[in-house]
Amino acid sequence: MNALVATNRNFKLAARLLELDSKLERSLLIPFREIKVECTIPKDDGSLASFVGFRVQHDNARGPMKGGIRYHPEVDPDEVNALAQLMTWKTAVANIPYGGAKGGIGCDPGELSVSELERLTRVFTQKIHDLIGIHTDVPAPDMGTGPQTMAWILDEYSKFHGYSPAVVTGKPTDLGGSLGRDAATGRGVLFATEALLNEHGKSISGQRFVIQGFGNVGSWAAQLIHESGGKIVAVSDISGAVKNSKGLDIPSLLNHVKEKRGVKGFHGGDPIDPTSILVEDCDILIPAALGGVINRENANDIKAKFIIEAANHPTDPEADEILSKKGVVILPDIYANSGGVTVSYFEWVQNIQGFLWDEEKVNNELRTYMTKGFKDVKEMCKTHNCDLRMGAFTLGVNRVARATVLRGWEA
Repeated sequence: MNALVATNRNFKLAARLLELDSKLERSLLIPFREIKVECTIPKDDGSLASFVGFRVQHDNARGPMKGGIRYHPEVDPDEVNALAQLMTWKTAVANIPYGGAKGGIGCDPGELSVSELERLTRVFTQKIHDLIGIHTDVPAPDMGTGPQTMAWILDEYSKFHGYSPAVVTGKPTDLGGSLGRDAATGRGVLFATEALLNEHGKSISGQRFVIQGFGNVGSWAAQLIHESGGKIVAVSDISGAVKNSKGLDIPSLLNHVKEKRGVKGFHGGDPIDPTSILVEDCDILIPAALGGVINRENANDIKAKFIIEAANHPTDPEADEILSKKGVVILPDIYANSGGVTVSYFEWVQNIQGFLWDEEKVNNELRTYMTKGFKDVKEMCKTHNCDLRMGAFTLGVNRVARATVLRGWEA
């Protein structure tokens, strides 16, 4: 099931629980604006190349739209639509004053030189500069983009509108990026896991974790869980997977990954088949890679008691049903991985104020937001007698619906 179908399905279930008016329900689903632009650049060899750039702006009832820009060869319009919509609900669950957006350029960043990527980013910004803005739509990095991409967008945007550091988040700290932003999604996963375990009378210390995906989110989550006394028994990434039932030495693994660009060949554990990572024996499973990895084929074999969705949409609805019958507790992506967008919000606030926070303040504020977010989700679970995913969706959809009605926008 693709991401858009699953997201729409969750939205409709939440709308039913909230007993939303059918006209309001329809208007909440339709994107505010979809933008598609052609970006033609001279390549280093002098030839011209054309790429398609786009931005889906889903909803701005609660504030400026917010979401990543990805550079990827297969940018699927359905997926971008789903991710833009997901950002609307995610920012509402986190209770930060944003709506959702998503965008990108259909290109393979590995095939382009740094100067070609810079030219492409600047042309894309020229095409959309009057459709984004500090109080309109605030982009951020995503797959295939990073702080340098944001620096180019900021510079190009500023040529038209004056110096505007708050127009993008995830910037280099030298240009107004926030301290703690790099670790934010992984740290949010830690705080979310703590809140969930606390509810069940447990703590991170002594629990056995398996992490699928060892990129930014997975590696930070591993490091922070390890520091909190959690035992990480297996991890995987594109290169392979490694397991040690006594617990992996995470600092050594991080060094290995830095040197070898992957977990493959790490001597502190045994190599295992990466496809079996999700069904390894553990207490807590953290999918932190791609969407749709937990499905009806493997759901029955999952041994974890808790699943923390650090990736976007890692669990198919069919798997959801199988796992809930088994009594597995799933902490949904729209809450569990919202640490990144929450610290992006802090970065935007700091830029608007022109006042930088120290890292301790960033992390303390993030803990406050994640802890409060979990309480709010649990309240909705009690009110509507539903699981955590529906608790989070009803919370997000309800906040957006209320703002829409208060602004007099309902059809």
